[in-house]
Amino acid sequence: MTSSTVTGAGQAEAAAGRAGVRADGAPRPAVRRRGERSRLASAALHTTLVCASLVALFPVVFIVLVSLRGENGWTHPMELEGFTLSNYTHLLGKTEFTTWFLNSVVIAGGTMLVGVLIAASAGYAVSRMRFPGHKSLMWTFLICQMFPVAVLIVPLYNILGELRLLDSYGGLIITYCSVSVPFCAWMLKGYFDTIPVEIDESGRVDGLTPFGTFWRLIVPLARPGLAVTMFYTFLTAWSEVAFATSFLSSEGKYTLAVGLQTFVGPHRAEWGLMTAASVLIMVPAGLLFFFAQRHLVAGLTAGGTKG
Repeated sequence: MTSSTVTGAGQAEAAAGRAGVRADGAPRPAVRRRGERSRLASAALHTTLVCASLVALFPVVFIVLVSLRGENGWTHPMELEGFTLSNYTHLLGKTEFTTWFLNSVVIAGGTMLVGVLIAASAGYAVSRMRFPGHKSLMWTFLICQMFPVAVLIVPLYNILGELRLLDSYGGLIITYCSVSVPFCAWMLKGYFDTIPVEIDESGRVDGLTPFGTFWRLIVPLARPGLAVTMFYTFLTAWSEVAFATSFLSSEGKYTLAVGLQTFVGPHRAEWGLMTAASVLIMVPAGLLFFFAQRHLVAGLTAGGTKG
């Protein structure tokens, strides 16, 4: 057999392989690539995801429907007729909801700014600097996270009373920071560990102070991690009930969590107003998640493999 014949046979077999058949004309068995799912597995996965999405969306849809059904809409929420905005007009016009909303925005925004600043500073210091007690500091943060809220209410109440910060925005912001900062400092410390130390060294060569290096070089690179901490600290203050109920006594300073409790009495609950308020409360958290979502995955996973 000549070399030209062998070459021609090889070319014919290669062409047949590209066509999906063997050289003798029989169909070539399908070869599944590594990591490729079968059609049955793909269908099962998509079915599971659809069911999970429906389960997750059902409470939200239910609350929205109840809020649009009027005062007694909770008795027949799934009827797709007779929608009205009476619950929303009553909530915004005849209750103190707007005051509670603004109070919550001030407290949650203040907690977010102060908490992120403290957590970022602590995380950066432990990640880059070696000082007496830097390891015990992080373990102290971790231990602080182990105490349940019910245990912390009494000592925090006494401390705020001594500082004359009860029934004030500042006292509640400090309280929420004491809860959110330990977790955020741990997470940001792991994120700062992923940023090369050479960047700090280049900043010092250019004459920057340690704070200048942190603010001008490290903070822009740590935006994903900072986005996660901002989101976490905001939600910590936005949806918290126990501390706000214990530390606030003036109705003009009520947050949403405290104010909504006035809709529930010993003999009657205003479910229409409760559901309408719940829908409006979801809006700020949803908007913050929308703007921060592209940073959330990177910020949560970047420091996961660094000690």
